Amino acid sequence: MRRLLDVPAPAKLNLFLHITGRRDNGYHLLQSVFMLIDWCDRLHFDFRVDGHISREDLTPGSLPAEDLSVRAARALQAATGCTHGVHIALEKHLPAEAGMGGGSSDAATTLLALNRLWGLGLSRSQLSAIGLTLGADVPFFIGGRHAWVEGVGEQLTPLALPSARFVVVKPPGGASTQRIFSAPELKRDTKTATIQGFAANDSREDAQAIGVVDIQKILAFGHNDLQPVAQALCPDVGRCIQWLQDQGLQGRMTGSGTAVFAQMPHAMQLTTAPGDWTVRECSNMDVHPLLDWCSD
Repeated sequence: MRRLLDVPAPAKLNLFLHITGRRDNGYHLLQSVFMLIDWCDRLHFDFRVDGHISREDLTPGSLPAEDLSVRAARALQAATGCTHGVHIALEKHLPAEAGMGGGSSDAATTLLALNRLWGLGLSRSQLSAIGLTLGADVPFFIGGRHAWVEGVGEQLTPLALPSARFVVVKPPGGASTQRIFSAPELKRDTKTATIQGFAANDSREDAQAIGVVDIQKILAFGHNDLQPVAQALCPDVGRCIQWLQDQGLQGRMTGSGTAVFAQMPHAMQLTTAPGDWTVRECSNMDVHPLLDWCSD
């Protein structure tokens, strides 16, 4: 039987997130830096000859029948005319409504895996075009590198980031992304930044030339425009940030939340968090584990 097992779908953190405008169609224009971390969902793919797409959940949860991994498989079939099918077994480890791109990463991993399992030979740019129809974050995960992100999330400039350790804290409550983006009080006119200005936050003379940014200083750059609205909808966001501050860490919400994160020293011991919070220590990745699974 043809199969691909234990295929990772890593999460991302937004080091900052600015909303700089809004298009006539309602889509918000943003600027951000997306960073891959080693907290992953795991997917398993078994080839089917009958053309059907099926999925089972290997961890407790309540994913919809047509989750993003299934939708990605169907989109790949439609785009290529492929008559093969697949059974997807999903180990869901990333929390929902966290702002970490879990569903988008599952979709990207599905596209990359089925491109290989079905022998389609599509390039990374072709897969990204399909991924964009599923969600604005999907092309980032297909791209496979930390990135400066603009537009609605589809304009990506790869960045190199030094290795670092992070703590990610997710309270049990979530906040609707749609409610956050539709909130009248959401700030939508943050001044446009530049990737050169972002890199200038690194004191090393060659930082801009080689595209490397000092993560230790990154929280001094920018902010997350979505955080005040999300915090009003889910006060636990503020409690998580305060918990990090009580330990001397500078926290910030990622994406549309409700997870928050902070850089932490490698030898640091965290105090006990409330029992219903999810607390995970993570490292950033050099590149996506599936970077070499297709050509550019």
